[in-house]
Amino acid sequence: MAFGVKIKTVKTANKYTIESFYEAIKDKKFTAGEPSLTKHGLAYVITFPALDKRNQVWIIRAGLGQESNKFQVQKQEQAGMGNMMQNAALDGLTRGWAGVGKVFGNTAKECEKLVEKTAEELNALGL
Repeated sequence: MAFGVKIKTVKTANKYTIESFYEAIKDKKFTAGEPSLTKHGLAYVITFPALDKRNQVWIIRAGLGQESNKFQVQKQEQAGMGNMMQNAALDGLTRGWAGVGKVFGNTAKECEKLVEKTAEELNALGL
């Protein structure tokens, strides 16, 4: 785990784009909640309901190319263009102290557990 970021890799039998992977899982039940396809910067990520602004479970495509059979489940800040700008501004104003919540505390630990559980649930789907 990188400082404040929990990452688990999931391998699938088939190759997917992030959009087709979302289509394959969107109606499945996850402990982390209902998945959503969210625009974040120039890319799309699959997200689950945020626990707070600093703790959210994401799924991103790993590897090069449009399609992959590897996806990373990770703990990140809340995705979305507006959230990205707000978090950056808050970090700038507080010299990074606002981001401490993504590393320490009960919510951060809960989000790490949800990353683990989500990876297990994705593997169990046999995609």
